[in-house]
Amino acid sequence: MDRRNFIYGAGSIAFAGLAASVLGCSHKVEHTTNKYGPLVPDTDGLLDLPSGFNYQVISSFAKPMNDGFHVPDRADGMGCLSLTDNRVVLVRNHEINLKHLSKQPKSIQNHKSPLSYDSLNNGVALPGGTTNIIYNLETQEVEQEFMSLTGTLRNCSGGITPWNSWLTCEESVEKANHKHKKDHGYIFEVPATAKGLIEPKPLKAMGRFNHEAAAIDPETGTVYLTEDRGDSLFYRFVPNVYGELDKGGQLQALVFVKHQQFDTRNWSESSMKKGVWYQTQWINISDPDSPNDDLRKQGYDLGAAVFARGEGVHWADKELYFCCTNGGAKQIGQIMRYRPTPTNDIPLNEVGDIQLFLESESTNLYNFGDNLTVMPHGDLLVCEDQYTDVVDNHLRGVTPQGELYNFAKLNTQTELAGACFSPDGKVLFVNVYSPTKTLAIRGPW
Repeated sequence: MDRRNFIYGAGSIAFAGLAASVLGCSHKVEHTTNKYGPLVPDTDGLLDLPSGFNYQVISSFAKPMNDGFHVPDRADGMGCLSLTDNRVVLVRNHEINLKHLSKQPKSIQNHKSPLSYDSLNNGVALPGGTTNIIYNLETQEVEQEFMSLTGTLRNCSGGITPWNSWLTCEESVEKANHKHKKDHGYIFEVPATAKGLIEPKPLKAMGRFNHEAAAIDPETGTVYLTEDRGDSLFYRFVPNVYGELDKGGQLQALVFVKHQQFDTRNWSESSMKKGVWYQTQWINISDPDSPNDDLRKQGYDLGAAVFARGEGVHWADKELYFCCTNGGAKQIGQIMRYRPTPTNDIPLNEVGDIQLFLESESTNLYNFGDNLTVMPHGDLLVCEDQYTDVVDNHLRGVTPQGELYNFAKLNTQTELAGACFSPDGKVLFVNVYSPTKTLAIRGPW
């Protein structure tokens, strides 16, 4: 596969095929013929896949790692980054809050470190953070596994960068209190070259809010950010210096030009029509550190649009896609498509366009989409994140025409998360959220 065909996405270096196709979904969403065929029941009862595909469990909860710690639980967003021609590093988030600490391995419960971003009064590191898995694509073996960031809370998703690092995002706005010392709600950067715990540096100019995911335009370095709230905004961060997010920049929120304070959620009425392009612009957020957790209010008061739980975001070819988990009339999920206006100098008042690409009409087709990536042939691949009495979280394929099919089915009541491809497009990595498992999936992509 020609590496020039790859582009940067939220969790992996992915393909341009989807964005190069005719896009837009204005028709009723229906199943298509699954190009991979029907799912085959897994004899081990974990993950059903099409014929010809198989998975390998490369990491599991509580197993010892090379640094003496044990694999934490609640594996969520994940990025795949190149190290050498046949070696990659998976940087894996752990969405662990204080209430989950007692259920972690003892090595995590008792961990004290000067490299912890925040700690309890007894010195124990807060349990959120990231672990790294160095994986050899040729031998299909894990060469190293270790903790790379500690002392954070609820590291949900994030995104890879063109300069070979992972942005890990806290989905928490907990403030310093009688239990711990620091405020939370920030983004931290983990380089692919990390050998162990890094020094944690919160990127405060990128905003303090219920962060979910990030995707970067590789040409401009602009970072697009989602927020997991029922009344969330869609943000972007324009850095002062390309590739140096710690040098500051401007945080902005998306506004519909002709529809101030536009409600895209379609909960009470279908305000946003599928397949229609709406002109947008960006407004500055003046207080990104938001001590009162009011970024949403700041932006909305200035005219920003409201979205239904913004989650996974993926940069395609000069445009991006992001999930709104409970958007739509039936509140079971939307996918938005945003296209910035081509420009060489990234003016802060740049105009772009946004489209409602997909709105689910049935839980049997698509239910609570979360993390997403692009498949080798150009379809979107979306991880479902719903918790009901029915055990049926899937990996759903979405064609350029907005049609849906099942690629995989999880046979346990938890979610699939962190889907990302190896740079050669031959291996899909994905997490089983809890108890943590990380899988490598191969087949006739």
